[in-house]
Amino acid sequence: IQGPRSPEVLAALGLPADHEYMSAVFATYSGEDVVLCRSGYTGERGYEVIAPVAVIEPLWVAAVAAGAVPAGLGARDTLRLEMGYPLHGHEITTEISPVEAGLSWAIGWDKPTFHGSAALKDQKENGAPRKRAALKATERGIPRGDMPVLRDGVQIGITTSGTFSPSLKEGIALALVPTDVKIGDMLHLDVRGRTLAVEVVRLPFVQASTK
Repeated sequence: IQGPRSPEVLAALGLPADHEYMSAVFATYSGEDVVLCRSGYTGERGYEVIAPVAVIEPLWVAAVAAGAVPAGLGARDTLRLEMGYPLHGHEITTEISPVEAGLSWAIGWDKPTFHGSAALKDQKENGAPRKRAALKATERGIPRGDMPVLRDGVQIGITTSGTFSPSLKEGIALALVPTDVKIGDMLHLDVRGRTLAVEVVRLPFVQASTK
């Protein structure tokens, strides 16, 4: 349940909505235990409601009756991409390290050891070979994932996600590129044999409202 009015919807369901960002609380709905996580993976204030199958459908119906508008995962994906949020299987994979994905803040660097710690610490100290970058189309075209990123006609990276931004009315993408790529650089994408001009920009593509 996402968006500026999400606390009102939860209140109508008798569920708490005043906990802090990136926290979770337990509650009950129709006698069943539910969990409300205030993570809001859209850039807006939002909640994920985890409930048993016995009450999830009535909870959905009640949320819609309280003013929530159903939306598919495609809508969630455009929102998270406008914020530059990574998605597992795209910006985060077994082949893309958290350092390369720009997620160093999420690593427990103080832990004495963990799986992959030596490789990650080496990238932190000596630099990763590539990094996540935000690309915005400067001409008509829609980037998608797995498109070659070109500099002077030579492939230097690959897009990990891409879409048409409903907010900006422009094509946007996240990509893995060499670390010497910087904000303001002009690059191209290979869109099924046609080049699409893109600019390296700062994230987020769209500023978030209050969380």
